[in-house]
Amino acid sequence: MVSVTQPQVHVWTREEYHRMAELGFFEGRRVELVEGQIIDMAAMKIPHAAAIDLVDEALKGVFGAGYYIRQQKPFVVSDISEPEPDMAVVPGTVRDYAEAHPTVAALIVEVADTSVSYDRKVKESLYAKANVADYWILNLVKRQLEVYRQPVEDSQADYGWRYGETVTYQAGQRVAPLRVEGAAIAIDDLLP
Repeated sequence: MVSVTQPQVHVWTREEYHRMAELGFFEGRRVELVEGQIIDMAAMKIPHAAAIDLVDEALKGVFGAGYYIRQQKPFVVSDISEPEPDMAVVPGTVRDYAEAHPTVAALIVEVADTSVSYDRKVKESLYAKANVADYWILNLVKRQLEVYRQPVEDSQADYGWRYGETVTYQAGQRVAPLRVEGAAIAIDDLLP
């Protein structure tokens, strides 16, 4: 009797991913590692770039000493996931991450135009799995901010986790990051 073996998908590790980058495999491409898969990211449009800068400016206005705001830099979720969120507010200073990327964040923000459904489904589950308590999607298409909080296990979610609370804020409203008591950011200040 002949045994049948099903083909297997190779799950890339962070170490393999970094080695491929060193060898130039991703030259000129925007990629990130998500649960062992190397994901090609869409080219950044002008409103997306402007929104990242606006979010950065607004977050710097409310997060003080003790926090470092990173734009599109690696965030370690596990040995097989290292996404590069548009914005990550992490504890500490720049020098705290001279040897390793952060594994904890007070807030992660994704700016979405073409990636709204991906950020809602895949990134939501990934960041909930990483126990990020405050995850925001700045939805440029609908001109609103989607706020996700309270990570909970959910076997139906992509990576076994999702957020238990979702609130949508419109232009004219304000949002308060979980880690900054008494602070509020106008949604209008985030939108280009």
